[in-house]
Amino acid sequence: MRTPTTAAAALLSSLALLTGCGLQSANTFVPDAGPAAIEPIAGEGAAVTVGTKNFTEALILGKIAVIALQVAGFDVTDRSGIPGAAPARAAMLGGEVEMQWEYTGTGWLNYLGMSEGIPDQQEQFEAVRDADAANGLTWLPPAPMNNTYAFAVRSEAVEDLGGVATLSDVAGLPVEERTFCVESEFATRSDGFEPMLEAYGIPLGDPQGVPRDNVRILDTGAVYTATDAAACNFGEVFTTDGRIESLDLTVLEDDRGYFPAYNASPVVLTEVLERNPEIADVFAQVSPLLTDEVMIELNRRVDVGGEQPEDVALDWMVSEGLVTRG
Repeated sequence: MRTPTTAAAALLSSLALLTGCGLQSANTFVPDAGPAAIEPIAGEGAAVTVGTKNFTEALILGKIAVIALQVAGFDVTDRSGIPGAAPARAAMLGGEVEMQWEYTGTGWLNYLGMSEGIPDQQEQFEAVRDADAANGLTWLPPAPMNNTYAFAVRSEAVEDLGGVATLSDVAGLPVEERTFCVESEFATRSDGFEPMLEAYGIPLGDPQGVPRDNVRILDTGAVYTATDAAACNFGEVFTTDGRIESLDLTVLEDDRGYFPAYNASPVVLTEVLERNPEIADVFAQVSPLLTDEVMIELNRRVDVGGEQPEDVALDWMVSEGLVTRG
């Protein structure tokens, strides 16, 4: 976990790079859409620049935002695919991006440098909203979707592992069954794997806990396939990832509430929102519809089905009656 000082230094460094070379966008195409529940409400000449990070869920959410704001009458500049959290944050603080979706836990832990997350979703949102206001950012009410960390097991192995359903149940398994696949970042972060095992009474490196030989460090995508292939019993996952369903993995309950909340919220530069309060009205129609189940399916269509984020975004918005096809 970065301290506030090092987090600020990293963001300033990223901002310097962005200022020097400009943001490089990924696919900025969005299909035409027309009004339905979302109607043209923006003032004359209203414009907003939307940014996204460069992973599937962020790209889908970003296209939803672009489509919604365009239908609402805004002139939208699409800055999809910013490479990483620090550059994405720096782009907002520097004013190159005026709106993007962000996760409450990421804002609290990574950007503001707090030492511990807050498992309660509403409390986590209110805390990051209030703290980030000093940085000229307004966090609008979050979506129900909570893309937090979790551990999953292949469904066909649940009964073989004694009907394991919670992370606490792992402690009741024989030591040789406590095998894990995790990504490198989660393995090393101060709110990640090792303190999680401590919280559940099976410390890493303890012969009676989780021996280090029981842990495999893999790339993020490889964790899912390795877990499905029984390379380990428990794989680190993100709770709205479409591969959970497509690979038939069962997510274990975080019954001690270790993981913080990571609800997605629209974040807007406060000065931009004050000039264009209609932005909040647009997202008030969109955010409540974005549940875990919705995002799992949308992510699955891209990561497993090979569809484009902008097409998946529009299909969903049409199905919800938010917009029509142009």
